[in-house]
Amino acid sequence: MKKRAILAAGVLVLGMASAQNVIKIATASPLSGAQAASGELIKNGTQIAIEAAQARFKALGFELQLVPTDDQANPDTGVANANRIINDPAILGIVGHLNSGVAIPSSEVYARVGVAMISPANTNPKVTDRKLAVTNRVCGRDDVQGPAGADFAVKTLKSRKIFVINDKTAYGQGLAEFFVKRAKELGAQIVGDVGTEEKANFAAIINQIRLARPDTVYVGATYDMAGPFARQLRAAGIRLPIVGGDGLDSGEYVRLAGPGAVNTYYTAVGGPVSAFPRARAFVAQYKAKFGKDSEGTAVLSFDAANIILNAIEAAIKANNGKLPERAAVAAEIRKQKLSGISGDIEFDSKGDPKVGTYYVLGVGIAGAAPSYPGRLFATLKIPAPAAP
Repeated sequence: MKKRAILAAGVLVLGMASAQNVIKIATASPLSGAQAASGELIKNGTQIAIEAAQARFKALGFELQLVPTDDQANPDTGVANANRIINDPAILGIVGHLNSGVAIPSSEVYARVGVAMISPANTNPKVTDRKLAVTNRVCGRDDVQGPAGADFAVKTLKSRKIFVINDKTAYGQGLAEFFVKRAKELGAQIVGDVGTEEKANFAAIINQIRLARPDTVYVGATYDMAGPFARQLRAAGIRLPIVGGDGLDSGEYVRLAGPGAVNTYYTAVGGPVSAFPRARAFVAQYKAKFGKDSEGTAVLSFDAANIILNAIEAAIKANNGKLPERAAVAAEIRKQKLSGISGDIEFDSKGDPKVGTYYVLGVGIAGAAPSYPGRLFATLKIPAPAAP
C-alpha cells in the first residue's frame, strides 16, 4: 500500500512537471456562424505558425499547443471565453479577435491578469487607444481606413452625393463615422446616414437610397450584411458604386453578393495575398493543409502568432530558461521588431504598428466579372495616429 502511494505521488509530480512545461497560445475568433470563414483564417494562420515553432520550443523544454476558441462574433461569448482563457495559466498569448466589438470587452478581461492579445483584424481605435498593456494589433485603424475610403470615393470616383449605411457594431459604426467626417471635409454631401442590424431584408433602406438619389453608397459592415445588401441593391436596378471597408475583404462577400458585387470598391488592412511576396511559401502551405485559399487575415495572423512566440522565447531566456510570467511576455511583445511575411512590424506605445498599410481594391470593375480579391488600386503606408 505504501509502495502504491509513493508511486501515485511520483506520477502526480511528473504530471505537474509536465503541465508546468506546457505553453499554450489561444485564438479568439468566430468559428461558427455567419463570420466563421474569416474567423477560421485567424485560427489557421496561427496554427501554421505554432506547428512550425513546436520543435524549437521542445528544444527549450516546452510543449507548445494551440487552443482555438469560438467567440461567435458575439461580445458576451467573447467575454465568457476570455474568462476561461485567463483561468488557464499555460495560455501566454492570444491571437484575435476578428470583431472590435468583441475585442474591446474581452481585452478588459485579459488585462486583469496581464495576458496579451495581438489582433490581425480589429480596426476600431478604442482597441488600442485605451492604452492597455495587453492590447496590440498588426493591422491598421478605422480613423485612417475610413478617411482613406472617403479620399478614394471623392477624389477618384468623383462622388458628390453619398448614402451611408452601417451595421451598428463598434466596427461598422466607427468606420462609417470616420468616412463621413472626411467625405464632408472634401465637400461631398451625405444624403443618408442609416444604422441597421438587418441582415436579410433591405427593401426599406433601398427605397431610401432610391429617393435620395446618391451617386455612391458607402457600407460600414462585414460581408454577412454587405453581401446580401449588394445583391438586393442590384436586383432593384441600382448600379451605382458601392464603397466599403475591410469588412468586405473576403471571398464570402463576392459569394453572398453574387453578380451584385459588381462595381464594388473596398479598403483593406489585410491586403490581397498578392501584395505579400514574402508570403508565397505560406500561401502554398495553407492551401495544402486546409484545402482553401489563404487571405490577408491569415497572413497577418501568422505574423501575430510569431510575434507572440518570439516574445515568449525572449521572456524564457530572461527567466533563466523557466516558464515566464504573462506580464513579462506582454512587455516583450511591445519590444518586438518582426520582419514578417506581411512586412516589417514594430509597435508604438499603444500597441499599434508604427506604420500601417492600407489597400484600396475594386471588384467587378470595368465590365469584369466579380472575383475576389479584385483589382488593387492603391497601397498606402500611413503612420499610426499619436496617442490621444
